[in-house]
Amino acid sequence: MASENAQILPNVKRIFLVLSGKGGVGKSTVSTQLALTLQNSGFKVGLLDIDLCGPSIPRMLGLENSSVHQCAQGWVPVYTTPDQTLGVMSVGFLLGNKDDPVIWRGPKKTAMIKQFLTDVYWQDLDYLIIDTPPGTSDEHISVMENLKSVRCDGAILVTTPQAVAVGDVRRELTFCKKTGLKVTGILENMCGYVCPHCSECTNIFSYGGGESLAEMGKVPFLGRIPIDPKLTKAMESGENFITSFNESVAAQTFISIVKNFIIPREETMDVSEHQ
Repeated sequence: MASENAQILPNVKRIFLVLSGKGGVGKSTVSTQLALTLQNSGFKVGLLDIDLCGPSIPRMLGLENSSVHQCAQGWVPVYTTPDQTLGVMSVGFLLGNKDDPVIWRGPKKTAMIKQFLTDVYWQDLDYLIIDTPPGTSDEHISVMENLKSVRCDGAILVTTPQAVAVGDVRRELTFCKKTGLKVTGILENMCGYVCPHCSECTNIFSYGGGESLAEMGKVPFLGRIPIDPKLTKAMESGENFITSFNESVAAQTFISIVKNFIIPREETMDVSEHQ
């Protein structure tokens, strides 16, 4: 178990949380694509999955059969490529069987999150993306309490266009303000459906809820991600969507978010050159 005196992410330059008040809006997909975009942009990236009861990131990156090893400094994350530019940590790597449920009470979840934040040997990272479960409960509070000693650079709030989803994310926005967490912006996911034959985008849900919420909360609106069958297929197979479908609307939106809202101005580079 993590030492009480363990340092919190001492060699991580920037930390971003991906949040939402509602499940099923695509936080893990967004977290994964942001991490891949940063990796493709030439940065060294970590992706921490603290959705303890629904650890889907190992499958999204084709790492389901991987396991975590120990070194003198702690757990070694699972890397997606031999150059070790994207490391991943998830409770999914610690389960004996990928179908095993995580049936834990709050204190055990809190202890595991602290261990993830103190006992993973990330080495030097430019960015750490933390994928969170829905809501504003134990897991979020645990992350915020453990990150008090370090600077969290911002939260990316994910919603879908429907009013019921926007209402839940509004509560998440209030949570961020009450805990002093800077909101990088709001992303509207599943906004329209891209036809795989003609590439036309049709709004099958309502439209504009995320942008309206951003205006109301006086935070940046990051953009819209349509439902794209190519993205869904890439998530199922562990394919790098950002590399394989660089010209798609979804990939270009992720690239724009990274370039305009995540990379500091002094480090802004032409992201497209690294795809």
